[in-house]
Amino acid sequence: MSNSSAVSFDPNSFTLSNPAVIHLSKSLSNKDSLGIRFSVLEASGCSGYTYELDYVNERGPDDFIFTFEDVSVYIDKDSFKFLKGTKIDFSVDGANQGLKFLNPNVKAVCGCGESFEVDI
Repeated sequence: MSNSSAVSFDPNSFTLSNPAVIHLSKSLSNKDSLGIRFSVLEASGCSGYTYELDYVNERGPDDFIFTFEDVSVYIDKDSFKFLKGTKIDFSVDGANQGLKFLNPNVKAVCGCGESFEVDI
């Protein structure tokens, strides 16, 4: 039986939740930049990789660009292989708030939560 309203998982996608779009839009509102860059870098911490966010002033030659309302997200080709299928959410938990990466490629997260291992 098929449910036409069901949302299917797209392993080649990258998405932002509505709260993440609102948060990033506010963050960009006082910056003179093209958007936000999400990168995956080798970690100096416990596990293999870490996420990095930065403002984009210039498009890179290998960038993929995803647009969510007024927020443009830039991901370079090398980082995208780690971020395929990822959904970014923004949550507030008491005094703590921040972006959460819901990444299906992550197989383990270090104890401090700053770095992760992937299974790609």
